[in-house]
Amino acid sequence: MLAIALIVSACGSEPQATPTINPDDLQSTIVAAAYTVVAETQAAIPTVTHTPTVTVTNTPAFTATLPPLPTLGATFTASPVPNPYVGDPCINTPLPASLEGEKIKIRVDNPTKGTINLTVYLQSGNPQGLCGYRGYVLTPNGSLVINDLIEGCYSLWAWNPDPKDYFMVTNGTSCLDQSANWTFDITPNGINLRK
Repeated sequence: MLAIALIVSACGSEPQATPTINPDDLQSTIVAAAYTVVAETQAAIPTVTHTPTVTVTNTPAFTATLPPLPTLGATFTASPVPNPYVGDPCINTPLPASLEGEKIKIRVDNPTKGTINLTVYLQSGNPQGLCGYRGYVLTPNGSLVINDLIEGCYSLWAWNPDPKDYFMVTNGTSCLDQSANWTFDITPNGINLRK
């Protein structure tokens, strides 16, 4: 009987239904798989390892000798004129846009084939007590007329920043007043006051 009951139950009259997945279970499985991927990615990121601190016991003696600077492929020569403004508190002070006092007129010509940077520096000691600088750029074979400066002693510095034609020159000091229109010519050898 037992055998017949097993045969009858195994060959049942109703077909078995295909199992279905519960949508909540499917979503939980997908979320779990995503968390697993994130966890594995985090585990693969290298961790910070601390390097041991090295204690130097034999410190080399300090020397005032600096290693040589690398070359740029161009030869630069030092300006023949030393900087007379070391320690001058006005050397890094721009002149105000508007200056009060007796106006002068300066013309600067650039007969060279290069673009020239120019700094006009008003030294202290003028009646207004002003000092400082203004910067300009002169095009090749160009001229610049400055008509808003005041009487005083000026130093002009000009340089060609192009490494193949580099030079830096100054006029020294010229005390300028209203007695003339002052014209300076820039050359690789100096800034010359035209008479």
